[in-house]
Amino acid sequence: MADKILIQDLQVRNMIGVDSWERSKRQPLSISIALYTDISPAAGRGDLLSGTINYGATTKAVTEFAESSSYRSIEALAVGIARVCVLKCGAPLVSVNVEKPRGLLHAACAGVHISRSRLDIEELDRINAARSEPKGETTTTTTTTIAAKDDAVSGKDEIYVRELVINAIIGVNTWERIERQRIVVDLTVFLSFDPQVIIGDRVPKMHNYRRMTRLVTEFVEKSSFKTVEALATHIAELVITVCHAPKVTVKIRKPSALIFAESAGVEITRDRSAFPTAAQKSVQQTGTHTVILALGSNLGDRVKNIEFGLKELRSGCSLLDTSFLYETRPMYVLDQPNFLNAVCKVSTSLAPEALLHLLKDIEARCGRDMNGTRNGPRPLDLDIVFYDSAEINTATLQIPHPRLAEREFVLRPLCDISPNFEHPSLFKTCSQLLALLLHSESYAKEPMLRVGPLRSQVVIWNSRTLVMGILNVTPDSFSDGGQFNSVESAVAHARQMLEDGVDIIDVGGQSTRPNAVEVSEEEELGRVIPVIKAIRAAGIETPISVDTYRSGVARASILAGADMINDVTGGTYDPQMCATMAELSVPVCVMHMRGTPQTMTGLTQYADVVGEIQTVLASHVARCIELGVYRWNIVVDPGIGFAKTADQSYELIRDLRRLTEPAGPLAGLPVLVGPSRKRFLADGQVDPKERVWATAAACTASVSGGASILRVHDVREMRDVVRVADRLFRAPSHK
Repeated sequence: MADKILIQDLQVRNMIGVDSWERSKRQPLSISIALYTDISPAAGRGDLLSGTINYGATTKAVTEFAESSSYRSIEALAVGIARVCVLKCGAPLVSVNVEKPRGLLHAACAGVHISRSRLDIEELDRINAARSEPKGETTTTTTTTIAAKDDAVSGKDEIYVRELVINAIIGVNTWERIERQRIVVDLTVFLSFDPQVIIGDRVPKMHNYRRMTRLVTEFVEKSSFKTVEALATHIAELVITVCHAPKVTVKIRKPSALIFAESAGVEITRDRSAFPTAAQKSVQQTGTHTVILALGSNLGDRVKNIEFGLKELRSGCSLLDTSFLYETRPMYVLDQPNFLNAVCKVSTSLAPEALLHLLKDIEARCGRDMNGTRNGPRPLDLDIVFYDSAEINTATLQIPHPRLAEREFVLRPLCDISPNFEHPSLFKTCSQLLALLLHSESYAKEPMLRVGPLRSQVVIWNSRTLVMGILNVTPDSFSDGGQFNSVESAVAHARQMLEDGVDIIDVGGQSTRPNAVEVSEEEELGRVIPVIKAIRAAGIETPISVDTYRSGVARASILAGADMINDVTGGTYDPQMCATMAELSVPVCVMHMRGTPQTMTGLTQYADVVGEIQTVLASHVARCIELGVYRWNIVVDPGIGFAKTADQSYELIRDLRRLTEPAGPLAGLPVLVGPSRKRFLADGQVDPKERVWATAAACTASVSGGASILRVHDVREMRDVVRVADRLFRAPSHK
């Protein structure tokens, strides 16, 4: 059939997906159709309309169908139009092109192109009729079917984006290396649409032109290639390896490249064979699955309940990561206590229904009334948010969680650990969903407070600066060595610090001053354990931190009544320390240092002191999390004076906010700073006790830089410093 009846750029209005502003509303579509036929002699010679396909009647039928239907996917609409052309208009073969000119903000259009024969349409109808569930009933999508959709093969169907405009550094000339210029990108992905996808009116990840456009735009804007050939090749690789497209054509034009030509550019076509790693990117169908779980509690000891849930999960899951912990006001049922909320990432071989059964069992064993008020008070709530990239809808389970997009108490902790994970049906990342919620008119603007457990209390980080008082029970500490060697004097000093307003008492039995001599573990235990026990026996309930880099001392101290571990080596000295921290489930402070107290003064060479410390601390934190330490239990310390010169210590305090910058690997972590009486503050003062005023200045600067905890000797004086500094540098809500 070499003849065609053509309908070009038919304009219709249709409710299909969302528009360029992601609103669900009627929008314009442009439809082009080629009806393949053999024009008969009656039409060609006899000039009779009855001898051909009537394009007027076809236009009317297609317009009525398009404007009366509502689809989520443009692919399903295109196939529906093809069905009308074949079954109602009598075309044995049809090509359909459907474009959304208002589909994307920065592109001329997005669209699909398909060709279908009568046999194709009849086969699709047979598959639809054979489906086990009646039309309109909720369908069940399993992990296996989602995986199959992401393993598409190249075919005659096309998804395309035309004239995507991006500003980028591209070119070899000097001015092109410093000035962004406009480039225009066309993308065409070649597929064979899965009939189940068309019948279910679904949009698999690789079909989503909005996602593909966003990824390409982000990549190009960050790039700085010299040639369009290299840029086109890397875009093709991105579309194939990240979007799982089997084949793609990339066309790039540079309108500013030539003075006497409209543009210069390149067009390439690549498939998976060009990028061998593409085959490794397919979604896992069997074996271990990655799952995101939401955790919440608002009855009883909320922290202990959440920790109970995490520990009990080990019977069927391996913990990979945890978010920060948040205190949130209740939703839906408002007359109930505030919640603690978090999310965790686990790996499991359990099927979704089996995992759900495990979660419900854990909730019940934690004391939850399974017949209680929906969304009401509960000691423990465990929900499956994501299961790989699956979409599951059964009588008992719906994944992704159906109300995720309206729940800041899930989205915000999700962004702590998986900000770039894409919702498999909304095709937006977790960070995008959170941003949309925060800017929506319905957003309640209720504060979500990032918190951390500390003994019997829940500390609201950054509401005020905590003061950690130093209690060295050593004979050789640089400032107060020998002052509190006896249990009695140590307890008396603890009482004095309590009166002075201390928040945490830091007990240390091993000096870490420069050139300090290392004592045995037995000696360290003999110094700190009696003091911790005596403080508790004296009725002092202030949280106690133990300053040690030995796991044995840390364990014994926690059992004796301490609440926190402060390790100046960041968990690197003792191979068992991070695992011990995880097992004990207490707050921990990981500090940066190089070498040992005997060698650290000679290890002060940094190209970028803040950047390198950030990188090292990020490695320490990652190892802690990998071994099971909860993210909400971690505090970081840049290690003022430890393998840093005086100038470097000043630079650290001056640029403290950079350490936990929002886009950095330590974002959100509380920071402990310990400048107290240290040598870098000296201006001729030999006696460290004479550096109190200088310490006050350093503490004020640290508060302005976002420090959450200050470790100091002079509690009464620094309590006053912190009180004023908080009023100056914290948010107005902390007046």
